[in-house]
Amino acid sequence: MEPPKNAKVYEFPTSTIWFDEDGILYSMGKKAPAETIEESKRTLEQFKEIVGHKKVCMILDVTNAQPNNKETRDFAAKELPPLVKAMALISNSPLGRMMVNLFFGLKPPPYPARMCANEKEAKEWIRQYL
Repeated sequence: MEPPKNAKVYEFPTSTIWFDEDGILYSMGKKAPAETIEESKRTLEQFKEIVGHKKVCMILDVTNAQPNNKETRDFAAKELPPLVKAMALISNSPLGRMMVNLFFGLKPPPYPARMCANEKEAKEWIRQYL
Protein backbone atom coordinates (compact mmCIF):
# COMPACT_ATOMS: atom_id res chain seq x y z
CA MET A 1 0.00 0.00 0.00
CA GLU A 2 1.18 3.47 -0.84
CA PRO A 3 -0.44 6.81 0.03
CA PRO A 4 -1.71 8.81 -2.96
CA LYS A 5 0.58 11.71 -3.87
CA ASN A 6 -1.98 14.29 -2.73
CA ALA A 7 -2.81 12.59 0.61
CA LYS A 8 -1.87 14.12 3.95
CA VAL A 9 0.22 11.46 5.68
CA TYR A 10 0.42 11.07 9.46
CA GLU A 11 3.29 9.27 11.14
CA PHE A 12 2.86 7.34 14.39
CA PRO A 13 5.48 5.24 16.20
CA THR A 14 4.05 1.97 14.86
CA SER A 15 2.14 3.03 11.74
CA THR A 16 1.66 5.52 8.92
CA ILE A 17 -1.92 6.59 8.14
CA TRP A 18 -3.73 8.55 5.43
CA PHE A 19 -7.16 8.96 3.86
CA ASP A 20 -7.85 8.06 0.25
CA GLU A 21 -10.15 10.02 -2.07
CA ASP A 22 -13.17 8.01 -0.83
CA GLY A 23 -12.51 8.86 2.82
CA ILE A 24 -11.20 5.39 3.68
CA LEU A 25 -8.48 5.52 6.30
CA TYR A 26 -5.42 3.44 5.47
CA SER A 27 -2.92 2.32 8.07
CA MET A 28 0.41 0.75 7.21
CA GLY A 29 2.12 -0.95 10.15
CA LYS A 30 5.83 -0.29 10.68
CA LYS A 31 8.58 -2.64 11.75
CA ALA A 32 8.74 -1.20 15.25
CA PRO A 33 8.35 -2.50 18.80
CA ALA A 34 4.74 -2.79 19.99
CA GLU A 35 3.46 0.26 21.83
CA THR A 36 3.14 0.35 25.59
CA ILE A 37 -0.29 1.16 27.01
CA GLU A 38 0.84 4.75 27.66
CA GLU A 39 2.01 5.14 24.06
CA SER A 40 -1.26 3.62 22.82
CA LYS A 41 -3.26 6.16 24.80
CA ARG A 42 -1.27 9.06 23.32
CA THR A 43 -1.59 7.62 19.81
CA LEU A 44 -5.35 7.19 20.24
CA GLU A 45 -5.76 10.84 21.26
CA GLN A 46 -3.86 11.95 18.15
CA PHE A 47 -5.89 9.52 16.04
CA LYS A 48 -9.18 10.96 17.36
CA GLU A 49 -8.05 14.45 16.36
CA ILE A 50 -7.19 13.27 12.84
CA VAL A 51 -10.49 11.43 12.26
CA GLY A 52 -12.52 14.19 13.90
CA HIS A 53 -13.96 11.90 16.60
CA LYS A 54 -16.19 10.23 14.00
CA LYS A 55 -16.49 6.66 12.72
CA VAL A 56 -14.33 5.73 9.73
CA CYS A 57 -13.85 2.78 7.45
CA MET A 58 -10.31 1.46 7.78
CA ILE A 59 -7.94 -0.70 5.77
CA LEU A 60 -4.97 -1.83 7.83
CA ASP A 61 -1.87 -3.57 6.55
CA VAL A 62 -0.59 -5.41 9.62
CA THR A 63 2.18 -7.33 7.83
CA ASN A 64 4.90 -5.59 9.85
CA ALA A 65 2.93 -4.95 13.05
CA GLN A 66 4.13 -6.50 16.30
CA PRO A 67 1.78 -8.29 18.71
CA ASN A 68 0.46 -6.14 21.53
CA ASN A 69 0.19 -7.26 25.14
CA LYS A 70 -3.21 -8.07 26.67
CA GLU A 71 -3.59 -4.68 28.34
CA THR A 72 -3.07 -2.85 25.05
CA ARG A 73 -5.37 -5.25 23.15
CA ASP A 74 -8.11 -4.73 25.77
CA PHE A 75 -7.64 -0.96 25.55
CA ALA A 76 -7.99 -1.05 21.75
CA ALA A 77 -11.05 -3.31 21.96
CA LYS A 78 -12.71 -0.77 24.28
CA GLU A 79 -11.65 2.44 22.55
CA LEU A 80 -11.89 1.61 18.83
CA PRO A 81 -15.63 0.81 18.42
CA PRO A 82 -16.78 4.46 18.63
CA LEU A 83 -14.26 5.29 15.87
CA VAL A 84 -14.65 2.36 13.45
CA LYS A 85 -17.50 1.71 10.99
CA ALA A 86 -15.74 -1.28 9.42
CA MET A 87 -12.20 -2.65 9.30
CA ALA A 88 -10.47 -4.64 6.58
CA LEU A 89 -7.09 -6.14 7.45
CA ILE A 90 -4.31 -7.29 5.16
CA SER A 91 -1.22 -9.28 6.05
CA ASN A 92 1.44 -10.92 3.94
CA SER A 93 2.90 -12.68 6.97
CA PRO A 94 1.74 -15.62 9.07
CA LEU A 95 2.49 -13.59 12.23
CA GLY A 96 0.24 -10.75 11.03
CA ARG A 97 -2.61 -13.13 10.27
CA MET A 98 -2.12 -14.80 13.64
CA MET A 99 -2.30 -11.42 15.40
CA VAL A 100 -5.56 -10.56 13.65
CA ASN A 101 -7.09 -13.93 14.42
CA LEU A 102 -5.97 -13.68 18.04
CA PHE A 103 -7.29 -10.15 18.51
CA PHE A 104 -10.68 -10.84 16.91
CA GLY A 105 -10.93 -14.40 18.20
CA LEU A 106 -10.51 -13.39 21.83
CA LYS A 107 -12.70 -10.30 21.58
CA PRO A 108 -14.81 -10.14 18.41
CA PRO A 109 -15.34 -6.50 17.42
CA PRO A 110 -18.81 -4.92 17.41
CA TYR A 111 -18.16 -3.61 13.89
CA PRO A 112 -17.75 -5.51 10.60
CA ALA A 113 -14.19 -6.79 10.22
CA ARG A 114 -12.59 -9.02 7.64
CA MET A 115 -9.17 -10.44 6.87
CA CYS A 116 -8.43 -9.83 3.17
CA ALA A 117 -5.80 -11.21 0.83
CA ASN A 118 -4.78 -7.85 -0.65
CA GLU A 119 -5.60 -4.15 -0.89
CA LYS A 120 -7.93 -4.57 -3.87
CA GLU A 121 -10.07 -7.14 -2.04
CA ALA A 122 -10.05 -5.01 1.12
CA LYS A 123 -11.23 -1.90 -0.74
CA GLU A 124 -13.96 -3.79 -2.60
CA TRP A 125 -15.28 -5.24 0.66
CA ILE A 126 -15.12 -2.04 2.71
CA ARG A 127 -16.88 0.16 0.12
CA GLN A 128 -20.24 -1.28 1.21
CA TYR A 129 -19.83 0.52 4.56
CA LEU A 130 -19.05 3.99 3.21
